[in-house]
Amino acid sequence: MAHVLMAVTAADTIALADGSAHPTGFWAEELVELHRGLMAAGHEVTIATPGGARPPVDPGSLSGDAAGDLRVYLDGIDGLLAQPRALHAVHDGEYDAIVLPGGHGPMVDLAVDPDLGRLLVDAAEREAVVGVLCHGPAGLLSAVREDGSFAFAGRRIAVFTDEEERQGGLGTGTPYLVASRLAELGAIIEPAAPWSVEVVRDGALVSGQNPQSSVATAARLVEVLAERAGQNTEPGAR
Repeated sequence: MAHVLMAVTAADTIALADGSAHPTGFWAEELVELHRGLMAAGHEVTIATPGGARPPVDPGSLSGDAAGDLRVYLDGIDGLLAQPRALHAVHDGEYDAIVLPGGHGPMVDLAVDPDLGRLLVDAAEREAVVGVLCHGPAGLLSAVREDGSFAFAGRRIAVFTDEEERQGGLGTGTPYLVASRLAELGAIIEPAAPWSVEVVRDGALVSGQNPQSSVATAARLVEVLAERAGQNTEPGAR
């Protein structure tokens, strides 16, 4: 069993390019499928947010045919969502993996959260598993070392693409494009066709492109964690 930290946004609005406020939060399908997949595989998942604030769900993510199932699952973990850990209270090396679901919320707070950045830099340096999905990779922007270098430079990443943002995201209202911002810092973006299922693995880094990739991203994370567990049971492993 792995101990997984799920870092979730606490932002409920995002400032658009014109200065207006747009409701946001975590994307229900992404948090649910990541949490469900990891729990089903027997892993322990702890939810944490900036300041320990309750993470809000993006209202736009609770529509469509799957909304009922998503609401039921979120109701089932409401106690966890109501009392998340504060990211500042998490110690380096405390968790085997860090997972970031999306929604536009991470662009607001996780992208600039110094405690998440500290934990991600530590994870990158010790090659711990990191999983990011859709806009969740915005949280990686916080992972800047003391010397100013980006901890995930040169790493291959799937992320909600600029084209998807223009087609079905915030469009011209977006304050910035996550994929472009990551590329500017040196990440290697590997985009698939808009709205297709795409998961990229680069060592211990697992990333999914969009909500459609939620289940596949969870499954790949479970595979990577199982590999790690197998390595740790080999003779002489520590």
